[in-house]
Amino acid sequence: MRVVGLMSGTSYDAIDAAAADLTVEDGTLVLTPLGMVSEPYDDEPRALLAGALPPSATTLADVCRLDTLVGRAFADVAVRADRELCGGAAELFASHGQTVFHWAEDGRVHGTLQIGEPAWMAEATGRPVVSGFRTRDVAAGGQGAPLVSLVDLMWLRGRPGVPAALNIGGIANVTVLPRGGPPVAFDIGPGNALIDAAVHELTHGRLAYDADGALAGAGRVHEPLLLRLLDEPYYRRPAPRTTGKELFHRGYLHSALEGFGGLAAEDVVATVTRLTARTVADAVRPLGATELIVSGGGTRNPVLAAMLRDELTGITLRTSDELGLPSSAKEACAFAVLGWLTLHGLPGNAPSCTGALGTRVLGSITPGSRPLRLPRAPAEAPVSLVVRAEPARDDGPPGKHVSAFPAAE
Repeated sequence: MRVVGLMSGTSYDAIDAAAADLTVEDGTLVLTPLGMVSEPYDDEPRALLAGALPPSATTLADVCRLDTLVGRAFADVAVRADRELCGGAAELFASHGQTVFHWAEDGRVHGTLQIGEPAWMAEATGRPVVSGFRTRDVAAGGQGAPLVSLVDLMWLRGRPGVPAALNIGGIANVTVLPRGGPPVAFDIGPGNALIDAAVHELTHGRLAYDADGALAGAGRVHEPLLLRLLDEPYYRRPAPRTTGKELFHRGYLHSALEGFGGLAAEDVVATVTRLTARTVADAVRPLGATELIVSGGGTRNPVLAAMLRDELTGITLRTSDELGLPSSAKEACAFAVLGWLTLHGLPGNAPSCTGALGTRVLGSITPGSRPLRLPRAPAEAPVSLVVRAEPARDDGPPGKHVSAFPAAE
């Protein structure tokens, strides 16, 4: 089955669409990447998102406008992905949508909201769309995150030692497959969220992110500020745990900087970059990880990569690219897998990773232009995933950088 997964993360900079062929062979799900396209948000929805996300206030009118504008934007990218990556032969679209709020209090998630109405995609493509993945896991007592943990577990299974998958988007999350124990996954903390916030604020909006780690590389870590940031109670919560920009936003950074007047912008960016590396290391080391496979936008920041290597001495670091799954497309591919599982009536969550009471079929299906015909489910749900790499296209936005993690020797 040819599936397109669509994703926009907590950085809300662009919509990524990754296409993949998915087949079951001898009980294993085989994923062949077909490439990725990426489209930055237009100015209007991006400005509305920036003005509506925490700590800002918003209105239901703005939520309605955003749900529509984001849905239309996802539909445009879906049409492009179908045409350019699938030759018009995509059979299913799986949309994560845009998370605008994750209602977490006292270690529990009470609700979650992803916008980007799927009807726009179904109307534009004529094909069915699976969406709303997180809510069912939350309804079953889970955190609703990180949902990619099931795909990570399928992919890591069989690797030597204690493999772990790290994604560094706006929020960093990790999945670990320990020896002799249940799998573990959780949101670590700010991946790029505070780095982006610092860059945007300290350059007065001139820059949105630290391209090539240039600002961090020109600064020095301010240890007192780092210690204040590391005192955040979230880092001491047991797994499973989840967080987002409801916590790690511009206002959070402003509060952390109180009393540290006069710090150079480069030093602030270097400090929050070290914070990301340190919190990743503090989360991964106690779990005994021997290999860390990294994906997400953070892989393109060479300063963050160097800090991670410094913090994780003795642990092999490699990117998902080395294993055939492009780091920029990994999460979109994961949602393609989750959409495939839903259409086949198979569970898409890992209870030990999200905290749900049990496995659940995730999401809702919006039919396309034809009557909905569900495929026959496999006799047994596949428990492992193999990436069968083929030369994959990556038509991401201009200025995309190569990975900052060189291939392992």
